[in-house]
Amino acid sequence: MRYFSIICVVLLISACSNNDWRTASRQPAGIATSPSEDNRAIIEFYAADAFSWRGWFAVHPWIAIKAEKATEYSVYEVIGWQVKRGLPAIRQYQTLTPDRYWYGSKPDLLLSIKGDKASILIPKIEQAIALYPWINEYSVFPGPNSNTFVAWIGLQVPELGLELPFSAIGSGYAD
Repeated sequence: MRYFSIICVVLLISACSNNDWRTASRQPAGIATSPSEDNRAIIEFYAADAFSWRGWFAVHPWIAIKAEKATEYSVYEVIGWQVKRGLPAIRQYQTLTPDRYWYGSKPDLLLSIKGDKASILIPKIEQAIALYPWINEYSVFPGPNSNTFVAWIGLQVPELGLELPFSAIGSGYAD
């Protein structure tokens, strides 16, 4: 049993390709369309393996929204350290590259909606974000966490047809 424990520890430690979040890749993954190449409204949901060994079990999701003719995407995500610093859990920022690696992990595109349907759904998503009930709370397990946030948006805007992966631990907290 002792050898099994040692093997598990070694595997967990070696699971992360970059042990320092400060130097882990945040480069664009090349999934998102450049705002200068597409004037349509765009909604995209991304998820990437969580940082370090947590990525074996869980993902970190985020939402990218680009209004029609906008020159940047608005990205929304829930971050635990924000709450620890006395800030709201939701982090929002503007970017040309909403598909950046999540601290060394390449994101997967979970959902992409473009054009008229996206234009109709963006205000509904923004309203759901404004009504997120756990704005000052964060807990890795069972939630509320980043997966809870994205699941909440999906529940409030069912027209999205959002499906989260099994590894979206905390997504059930929003039910």
